Amino acid sequence: MSAPFLPIHGIEVDPNLCGFIDQEVLPGTGVTSDQFWVGFDQIVAEFAPQNAALLAERDRLQAEIDQWHRAQPGPIRDPKAYRKFLTDIGYLIADPGRVQASTANVDDELAVQAGPQLVVPILNARYTLNAANARWGSLYDALYGTDAIAESDGCEKSERYNPKRGARVMAFARDFLDQAAPLASGSHKDAVGYAIEAGQLVVSLLGGKSVGLQNPDQLIGYQGLIPEPHAVLLKHNGLHFEIVIDHQSPIGSVDPAGVADVILEAALSTILDLEDSVAVVDTEDKLLGYRNFLGVIKGSLTERVPKNGKTIVRGLNPDRPYSKPTGGELTLPGRSLLFIRNMGLLTSHPAVRYRAPNGQCADIPEGILDAVVTVAIGIHDLKAAGRLPSGDAIRNSRSGSIYVVKPKLHGPKEVAFSAALFAKIESVLGLPNNTVKLGVMDEERRTSVNLKACIVAAESRIAFINTGFLDRTGDEIHTSMLAGPMIRKANMKASKWIAAYERSNVLVGLACGLRGKAQIGKGMWAMPDRMAAMLEQKLVHPKAGANTAWVPSPTAATLHALHYHQVSVSSIQKEMESIDMAKESEDLLGSLLAVPVAENTNWSAAEKQQELDNNIQGILGYVVRWIDQGVGCSKVPDINDVGLMEDRATLRISSQHVANWLVHGIVSEADVKASFERMAAVVDAQNGADPFYTPMLPNLSGSKAFQAACDLVFKGTEQPSGYTEPLLNLWRLAKKKQAS
Repeated sequence: MSAPFLPIHGIEVDPNLCGFIDQEVLPGTGVTSDQFWVGFDQIVAEFAPQNAALLAERDRLQAEIDQWHRAQPGPIRDPKAYRKFLTDIGYLIADPGRVQASTANVDDELAVQAGPQLVVPILNARYTLNAANARWGSLYDALYGTDAIAESDGCEKSERYNPKRGARVMAFARDFLDQAAPLASGSHKDAVGYAIEAGQLVVSLLGGKSVGLQNPDQLIGYQGLIPEPHAVLLKHNGLHFEIVIDHQSPIGSVDPAGVADVILEAALSTILDLEDSVAVVDTEDKLLGYRNFLGVIKGSLTERVPKNGKTIVRGLNPDRPYSKPTGGELTLPGRSLLFIRNMGLLTSHPAVRYRAPNGQCADIPEGILDAVVTVAIGIHDLKAAGRLPSGDAIRNSRSGSIYVVKPKLHGPKEVAFSAALFAKIESVLGLPNNTVKLGVMDEERRTSVNLKACIVAAESRIAFINTGFLDRTGDEIHTSMLAGPMIRKANMKASKWIAAYERSNVLVGLACGLRGKAQIGKGMWAMPDRMAAMLEQKLVHPKAGANTAWVPSPTAATLHALHYHQVSVSSIQKEMESIDMAKESEDLLGSLLAVPVAENTNWSAAEKQQELDNNIQGILGYVVRWIDQGVGCSKVPDINDVGLMEDRATLRISSQHVANWLVHGIVSEADVKASFERMAAVVDAQNGADPFYTPMLPNLSGSKAFQAACDLVFKGTEQPSGYTEPLLNLWRLAKKKQAS
């Protein structure tokens, strides 16, 4: 039996959370227990009712839109009338005119540099450490271990090292060096030695010639001794990379110049996620996430990992020391700059209870709980208290900021609410104004069409805006659920609204002065095993003017970093700033409001079945791990056994899409139930090798995961904004209760 809640001022607190705050978080922050809890009580009293009012506004707007589509079903035939309707109900607001963000004290990783970003479930300590340490990655390992190097012509991967594959890797790396750090003449392919002379890099080539860099200023530092360093640090397009020289290593011993690896600066930033990629339903889950965040910030987080028959202790990487070529020392961060992603406005959490305006005892809005606790944890970094077990000091933000991502905000009022919440938290905890910087996810339709006003609402805090295609698609479907049957899911990426959405995000961000102050980001590459395809396709993100984009793994971050050497994002952003936004904004808004209802629904029976099975298989494959194992993000095989990174955003699309086709009679309830039963067998088979997996068959009615998946579809239209959290949390709690 759990201990009774502790009454603290006007709130009631789970004693486990109270102990964590008082004994683990507050010591060393300068914030007393009484200061924290008095302030927390004030925050809840002020902001919980506002949170509820904003959710009620979502419901009001959705009811108005539903009524409009009932009266005028099908694609939007009169865009002017539709826009007037959205304006009249308060969904679409007036353009605020010229906007210039005033965010200050933003670290270079967000404001100046352009490079990959990771998103990682913070409940998993191993993944968290791997992501934080992915600031630097081995290009040789990333190439050798993935399909970035084709397994053909004798270049297959095997248990033993394949020299021919290794040679292909080395050739690829030399091509990269020629592109990113060209020599004054000749090629890195012909290098037989690297030295530093008179503060410059000198490369000895076959035939006896010695040359320098085409741009000598690219040499930033070195490790080892002059004239024979064991590492050479170069810089291109704002990103560092290191040529590792070790004539004694297995790789370096067969390289004429002794090059053993090329290390790339890769994941400049990482989002530690308390939202879409985790399953958090009670105090136990929440404290695991908070403790991992505290451990990362303080430098104490470690994880015991089995490797080659032994157990190693993995922790955070130290910073990287170099000597400057002209004298003096240089230290570069050894870890990604970390955001913490809080929950949005929708969910509540049972760790804290308060007295709601109606007099009833209610669970605290989860986003408020996250905001208060994670900012308090961030104070340790502001005080430079982080220490690795070795004693080395570490910092997350060198500019004195705490970075919080706020997801699933619907429009400028909700952004303003978030900004005001963090201002209040700063006041309570004694922090300077605007210490907390916000990353605003542009993943809800009402935010997309009012993005400039959203930036105004947080103009002194905005640290990134990032497109979230998956959630944005889920919201697109739910918002216009009654307009008609949506186009097939695979066709969404080619739809009119999505092209406008991706372009508008960058153009609006630049028009609001985010260049040099904040990140403008793009979404995830979902196939972690298909790195060759990523190398071919993900170049579009920096070319679009985005100075970051999400990747699914540290290896993917290393490979995606190559794209930022191929493209100067800052140059592209400068060019895009000259675009006449007044002329383009009208067209973009019109396209953003184009609802993706199918003009023609004469799909064949086979096409309908394919769409249905694909959606249902994806729903089951994800939900079964969420409910039974508490896994919020993992590589889930799709219906064709291709591993895809899945989280709640992908689930939102699939469940809403099936619900939409049900509403409009494209498929029947019997069709959906039959697909669920067939796909349960498929998902059971795909997970057959997992010793922790609980099969759904033969007792589907006894499988809480199966029941949860069905609910997400059959109750999909009534879920707020089509979100999956309420049903997932309900069924996960039931599963945990059953297991206890």
